[in-house]
Amino acid sequence: MAPFGSSNWLYIALVGLVVGVLARFLTPGRRRLGVILTALLGIGGALLGTWAGQQFGWYAPGQAAGFLGALLGAIAILGVLQLLRPGR
Repeated sequence: MAPFGSSNWLYIALVGLVVGVLARFLTPGRRRLGVILTALLGIGGALLGTWAGQQFGWYAPGQAAGFLGALLGAIAILGVLQLLRPGR
């Protein structure tokens, strides 16, 4: 199952980067992530969005998460990382 409905890795990486950048922009706080980690954040968000959407019945099995689902998944990952980050 491809996270963005495509098996083309360049497409997945580019859309993952866009989703990761938007998620970082929309969440408060400063994050020191490079380009590769930002793209992986977006791809992980798409995988989380697809899984959660299938569990709640929003997506059919085999159907990839949409752009908004991927964005919400990436924001959720950033929220969990913020909770796990040691305090300053």
